Amino acid sequence: MRDLSNYKVAAPGYVTLKGRYASVEPFVRARHLQELWDGLGGMGVNPLLLYFAQDDFGGIDDFGTWLDDVKNSGWLTHIFRNNATGKVVGMASFMRADPANGVVEIGGVAHGADMKRSPISTEVHYLMAKHVFEDLGYRRYEWKCDNKNQPSKTTAARYGFSFEGVFRQHMIAKRRDRDTAWFSMIDGEWPLLNDTFEAWLAPGNFDAEGKQLRRLADIRAHLGK
Repeated sequence: MRDLSNYKVAAPGYVTLKGRYASVEPFVRARHLQELWDGLGGMGVNPLLLYFAQDDFGGIDDFGTWLDDVKNSGWLTHIFRNNATGKVVGMASFMRADPANGVVEIGGVAHGADMKRSPISTEVHYLMAKHVFEDLGYRRYEWKCDNKNQPSKTTAARYGFSFEGVFRQHMIAKRRDRDTAWFSMIDGEWPLLNDTFEAWLAPGNFDAEGKQLRRLADIRAHLGK
């Protein structure tokens, strides 16, 4: 067992992260609200955020108020920007930070339509995880979602988060009981996960049409031998 008697890390803050395909930027309401609203599909944001806890939004003002509220509760919301088009295409937040134990969650994740069938979604989550482990020195990075949200669970497993179980009746979401699926990755796993992400994101892993040649899971299995 390692000695953590002198372990100390700072609370996460807003950060700008630049990748090959996309960038992660701090959300600033005055600059980004309309862009983010549009990037998430306008009123189409409600079906996109089907498994989020809050009630449906009546429009952009409700959406902005919700983003203000979660900021006040400690969420650090970041937007995702497509480097090629300059458009805002999604968001995620660092949340429930516990610096004393080196733990933080990635949540409030929403991928707009322009993130589909591209390496952007993988790259932005790689950049955020890399920041957590390498820049902040955290020990544990969490992903949680409604247990009914199969796409989110599939995505977490694809990125290399390990499933840890289901917390029954963990929350009230949209006026109903929510069971929450918990996933995590830890610092001892990060070197392999980092190498996997970098190999998958390399330009040589995509054909002329931009399709992947090797899956993340296959690369991870090969590198982990």
